[in-house]
Amino acid sequence: MAFLTLQEIAARAEQEHLPFWKIVMQSDQRERNVSEADSFDTMREMYRAMKQADAGYSAELRSASGMAGGDGAKLEQYRREGNHLAGEYLSEVMEKAVKMAESNACMKRIVAAPTAGSCGVIPAVLLTYESQKQVDEDRMTEALFTAAGIGEVLAASASISGAEGGCQAEIGSASAMAAGAVTYLEGGTDEEILHAAALALKNMLGLTCDPVAGLVEVPCVKRNVSGAVNAVVSAQMALAGVRSVIPPDEVIDSMRRIGRLLPGCLRETSQDGLAVTPTAQKIARQLAQQA
Repeated sequence: MAFLTLQEIAARAEQEHLPFWKIVMQSDQRERNVSEADSFDTMREMYRAMKQADAGYSAELRSASGMAGGDGAKLEQYRREGNHLAGEYLSEVMEKAVKMAESNACMKRIVAAPTAGSCGVIPAVLLTYESQKQVDEDRMTEALFTAAGIGEVLAASASISGAEGGCQAEIGSASAMAAGAVTYLEGGTDEEILHAAALALKNMLGLTCDPVAGLVEVPCVKRNVSGAVNAVVSAQMALAGVRSVIPPDEVIDSMRRIGRLLPGCLRETSQDGLAVTPTAQKIARQLAQQA
């Protein structure tokens, strides 16, 4: 991708009088040497794969470790009974985030967005938006391009790898991407899209990657919920006129620096954090014995 900062994309969009998502799509066309139709169709297929993964969720499935599975169904039942504190939209977002992350842990087909460990955040926000707001698939695909542009800058200028930058690089990046995408869907300006992403990312700075027994299950599955809800909250703040005091690209640079400062024991090695609690160590020993 030709862009290393979000401001570059926004500036190009302003110069060419095009929406943010279209600048991202044009970059994809140049990079892969494909037509506009081919680029759009590829992204639409990504979105459809997210929908298929959501539709294919099974409450009966459990991961090989037994630590993941079934919680998405619990959240769905709770929502359908009208027992929700967060409102219908956020309640369904929470449910879909868990379902997608559980499907990943159970080896079902998902879309890494931007990673497998953070695969529930963007689908949860966008699929719920489409179903509840009755938005057509083309517009949802445009929103996914918006998310992709943010993700590309994060990958190029910081990191989307838990092993390199901690979970802020995975759930944090996904949350920023989803925040920008849903801000676009709500009619937000490019400035609002960028600040929604910045607000979301700021809330995730310093988040460690400390998976129990080295598996992308605990605490990863539930962190997808936090990332998805954080995205919606951040988007609403940006749409209301709230701005990040620290510019979006400086927030991304901060994430890069913080990731480098995190000790290796908190970057996907399972050597500290939640992974070394007594319960986590007991689970790890049990799984080792079963292997």
